[in-house]
Amino acid sequence: MHGLRAFEYGIHAVDSLYTGEDVAAIHLVVEAGRVAIVDTGNNESLAPVQAALAALGLGAEAVDYVLLTHIHLDHAGGAGAFMQAFPNARLVVHPRGARHMIDPAKLFAGVCGVYGEARARALYGTLIPVPAGRIIEATDGLEFALAGRVFRVFDTPGHALHHVCYLDTGSRSFFTGDTCGLSYRTLDVAGRPSIFPTTSPVQFDPLAMHASVARMEAEQPRAMYLTHYAEVQDVPRLAADLHRLIDAHVAIAERHEALTDGRKDAIEADIWALVAEEAQRQGWTVDEARWRQILGLDVELNAQGLDFWLGARSK
Repeated sequence: MHGLRAFEYGIHAVDSLYTGEDVAAIHLVVEAGRVAIVDTGNNESLAPVQAALAALGLGAEAVDYVLLTHIHLDHAGGAGAFMQAFPNARLVVHPRGARHMIDPAKLFAGVCGVYGEARARALYGTLIPVPAGRIIEATDGLEFALAGRVFRVFDTPGHALHHVCYLDTGSRSFFTGDTCGLSYRTLDVAGRPSIFPTTSPVQFDPLAMHASVARMEAEQPRAMYLTHYAEVQDVPRLAADLHRLIDAHVAIAERHEALTDGRKDAIEADIWALVAEEAQRQGWTVDEARWRQILGLDVELNAQGLDFWLGARSK
């Protein structure tokens, strides 16, 4: 089926179809016929996940866990729908996010503040509450097992205060959500990935992001599984690029800190200049129109996040 990719160690990526193809991956980890799902996309992402399970010869009853890296709605908007569809599953989510899964009204209001209500409803529809009794709070260091395969929770702020990453000890890999940035397969050059940080609103913290990335690097993982998009290896090189680009984003923001009008637009223009530099550095083979299309929403959100970060730290 389109959008289902198999990797080693029983790991599969399903295209959530969020805003287009190969934008946001939902990962399935299969161990001895039991399944953990990492991130959910939006409500409409349930159908491709159900189709992927069927293609793997698995039913809804095989799902033991739905793991959320954080509660931004491209990662968690479908959580309630998934929990309705998978009756045996427990939802694992950062303690700061648990209450928003139980009652998503404030979460949706915050998303409306970023996108506007019409766009938010078009992207995410109606958020479905999750019963409190089905939630496991993902505290730092928590371990849980999928048919004996152990996962460990790492509290990883930087992109968001409610962000965790999951170390899958069975594959020696992390499921990183957005903490380790974005790496779209369309931009790969001869199988060599590149990476870009995500500084989206409203909780970007560069020092925390550096620390979270370094903490995962120290585990010497075999691979990282990014929501945007799927498996990357060569982790030391990508981590070094990520640290460099986090600093570059901070420098862009600080260059425009004194602006009173048009600061977000000025930041966004400089992020696009940074993207152009990366296109040259990495040797991207797609043309500028294509990489602008791929990264358009991310650059807009990065600029919003940096503008918010400047405002928050000046208070």
